[in-house]
Amino acid sequence: MRQQRTQRSLVAARAATIRAPTDLPTNGYALIVDGHAKREFKTQEAAIPVAKNLKTRFPNLQIKIYDAEAKRVEQIEIELAPA
Repeated sequence: MRQQRTQRSLVAARAATIRAPTDLPTNGYALIVDGHAKREFKTQEAAIPVAKNLKTRFPNLQIKIYDAEAKRVEQIEIELAPA
């Protein structure tokens, strides 16, 4: 009985460490929310307003724009209004 419990916990630990591959585009731009690619755009001008709107509505989310050609990530931040 004790061996079965140990085997189950090992299987659960291995399953937790396996990550699914990220599906980042090879061209264009991607909206990344908390580490997950959510939407693709053809231009940066289309991606940035969507990202800023999302960050304004949900300031605790980590939002980034991924540039597939340059393979760079841009963190989206908003300025908080003074109280």
